[in-house]
Amino acid sequence: MLGLKLPTDPRWVNIVEKNIDDILTDHAFCEQKAASTAISLIVGFPEYTELVNEMTALVREEMGHFKMVHDLIIARGQTLGRDRKDDYVIALLSFFPKGGSRTTQLVHRLLIAALIEARSCERFRLLSEELEDADLREFYKKLMISEAGHYTMFLKFARQYGDRKEVDEKWESLLVFEAQIMKDLGNQQLIHG
Repeated sequence: MLGLKLPTDPRWVNIVEKNIDDILTDHAFCEQKAASTAISLIVGFPEYTELVNEMTALVREEMGHFKMVHDLIIARGQTLGRDRKDDYVIALLSFFPKGGSRTTQLVHRLLIAALIEARSCERFRLLSEELEDADLREFYKKLMISEAGHYTMFLKFARQYGDRKEVDEKWESLLVFEAQIMKDLGNQQLIHG
């Protein structure tokens, strides 16, 4: 369903289990960045009323997820660690050239957001199936369902605002590019890396 060209190596879950507190901090900041992305789309493209409405709801949802992860960190006797740069997202952002029309810029941002959500969904599915901790498995199952909805929403908007054939071609190219990123970064103790 997600169309990812390179699935996550299931052994990644072993890395997660050995570094769960670091992963939870990384996850919390991923949720915060997702909310920030939605806010930046509202600010940058206010004339797209349907998008603004959906992004407003997404900001609330993503910050709710942030709170859930933060509460989990606290319940585990930890504190939120420091944010680290996300090499995965930095690499994805290099794919599309800068510039172009506002619509082109919007479509590119929506496609990148869709792919980040798709990879998150795929990773959360793995965690929901493979983690030894039953509570964490259930936690990630709930989030996986939400991430799938976000992925499809961003892709739908990209197709709605851009030329469908061109958008689908860009999506396929981006998926191939992302697979190469995952070959290089796919086994780090991060949600996307």
